[in-house]
Amino acid sequence: MDAHAIKVKLESFDPAPITTTTDTVFIDLTSDSDDDQPNNTSRPRVSGELTNSSSSTASIAPLIRKQFWKAGDYEGRPSNSNWCVTSDGMEHLRVHPKFLHSNATSHKWALGAFAELLDNALDEVRNGATCVNIDMVESNKCGKMLLIEDNGGGMDPDKMRQCMSLGYSAKSKLADTIGQYGNGFKTSTMRLGADVIVFSRCRGERGERPTQSIGLLSYTFLTSTCKEDIVVPMLDYEREGSDWKKMMRSTSDDWNLNLNTIVQWSPFFSEKDLLRQFTLMTDHGTRIIIYNLWEDDQGLLELDFEADKHDIQIRGVNRDEKSIQTANRYPNSRHFLTYHHSLRSYVSILYLRIPPGFRIILRGQDVVHHNIVNDMMMREEVTYRPQQGTEGFSCSVDMVAIVTIGFVKDAASHIDVQGFNVYHKNRLIKPFWRLWNSAGSDGRGVIGLLEADFVEPAHDKQGFERTTVLAKLEGRLIAMQKTYWRKHCHKIGYAPRHSAQTDEGVPKETSSQQPGKQCDTFNMHTSKLGSRSVQNHPQGLSDKTGQPSVSESTLRMLDQLRKENSTLKERLKKKEDGPISDLRGEVEAEREKGRSLEAELLKGKKKIEDLNKEQESLIDIFSEERDRRDAEMQHLKQKLKHTSKTIQELVDKAAQLETKTPR
Repeated sequence: MDAHAIKVKLESFDPAPITTTTDTVFIDLTSDSDDDQPNNTSRPRVSGELTNSSSSTASIAPLIRKQFWKAGDYEGRPSNSNWCVTSDGMEHLRVHPKFLHSNATSHKWALGAFAELLDNALDEVRNGATCVNIDMVESNKCGKMLLIEDNGGGMDPDKMRQCMSLGYSAKSKLADTIGQYGNGFKTSTMRLGADVIVFSRCRGERGERPTQSIGLLSYTFLTSTCKEDIVVPMLDYEREGSDWKKMMRSTSDDWNLNLNTIVQWSPFFSEKDLLRQFTLMTDHGTRIIIYNLWEDDQGLLELDFEADKHDIQIRGVNRDEKSIQTANRYPNSRHFLTYHHSLRSYVSILYLRIPPGFRIILRGQDVVHHNIVNDMMMREEVTYRPQQGTEGFSCSVDMVAIVTIGFVKDAASHIDVQGFNVYHKNRLIKPFWRLWNSAGSDGRGVIGLLEADFVEPAHDKQGFERTTVLAKLEGRLIAMQKTYWRKHCHKIGYAPRHSAQTDEGVPKETSSQQPGKQCDTFNMHTSKLGSRSVQNHPQGLSDKTGQPSVSESTLRMLDQLRKENSTLKERLKKKEDGPISDLRGEVEAEREKGRSLEAELLKGKKKIEDLNKEQESLIDIFSEERDRRDAEMQHLKQKLKHTSKTIQELVDKAAQLETKTPR
């Protein structure tokens, strides 16, 4: 397996995007006799279960561990082999199959793995992709499987090998692409299932012939055969006229070894079954089939395909039945309450913008794109740009974000929905990021959205790298939420919150205090100041009674402090009455609006009554006219009948006269 079986090396390249063609495509593993294969124009068979050409129901050898988090307990056979020295005289690092599992553990959340594969499909828009399809299919050999396909440019044999390798990424040099690290395909497919087989057809560029390739990355194969390196069997074909010819990279024995390995460890039974997958494409595209899906501790598939026939959901702790019921009652909060367990809900908010005409199809139904700004009321926009200086970084024109913040439309019901959807280069990194964790109900109902391209995402794209820039952004978002909440919370039924502001660097947002306590503190301060003034007054100054006298300057100071105290009391009273006055004004405005609507309603009712009367009058007129016309029609019919009778009589008389007249 030297030529076609790749030993993955630690270099730097990204998986080329995955692709496929039809609107909703189903895998068909059925194989007819060896006579005719369906041509490219035939439609795939829609089926709930897929059968195979062989009458045998042989299955792939199961993994010892069927749970993802336990599948890394594989050591392989004891290594007695010598480390190889390559032709350049240097040793290359080897990658143990166990690395595939440990590398995939970066995805703590299974739906995040789907997002990686969708990123690849969206990146292929530049190569003509118009849709990506995600579906569940079944085979007798492997049971339930995942199908992910789009109709982008496909991969030639070299790109297929880069896709199966680690760290290769050409996308990091391209603008407007999401993939960066060359690791997403491996981690995402491994997180969803133990094995993946890829079919890709490339139409050829710069005069090259069209090619099609098959690659198998199977953890089951590697562990069951006790491999100590990551071995990836592959097959390549190129078009000659209307036929596809094998591309031999070494010997025919190597080719057959790769073919037999793929057939044995894949959901297919023969080369013909493998090639049938390409008939579901046009001249370009890629189909990814993930099988041996992971199970939970109860022996059920981690992914739930039965709860909703048009969705893929997660079982277990991510699924909260109470949240699902709440989402049915409060539709504007549905995405917050369901994205944890529903792929359809998560994918609908996964991208800030969808390219025109691009479709994401999940189990036969299009995913409807959703922007949470449409779920907000009392929206405000805040421009955020990190300040240069203390942060330890230089600020550029690109380091700016427009933050849209508001109450979710269900906020008046006081459900605990809050957080910011933070996007990076159009991709959602932190869904409903909760930053302000108050002890009480403060912050409830406030949601926000921003695109922060200046913050670097982590490798799993489910969080950001911990940097000074991120810390400053967190602090500013918390301040925005607090300010917005204290400004508007009384409008949705919460008690007003007060904030104190000073002019000398004291934070603008402080906890509220009762006015009386503030006044008492101020009076205490004044009395202490007066006491110090009397104590520090020279002893030689006294009145005629022998009592110490107070200087005029001290009296003036006390008088000034009393005036300031009175002014502060008035300001505090105005601040206390301000929200109430605003609320009363709003209530009165609503009442006025209600009275206006009531008057309009009365006018509308009167107008309807007039129209009804007019309609009744018209009906009476039409009825009378109809009766008159019916009577006239009856009269004309009688006259016509009488006239016809008269004519007949005249004809008869004329005939009699003719017979009596001699000739």
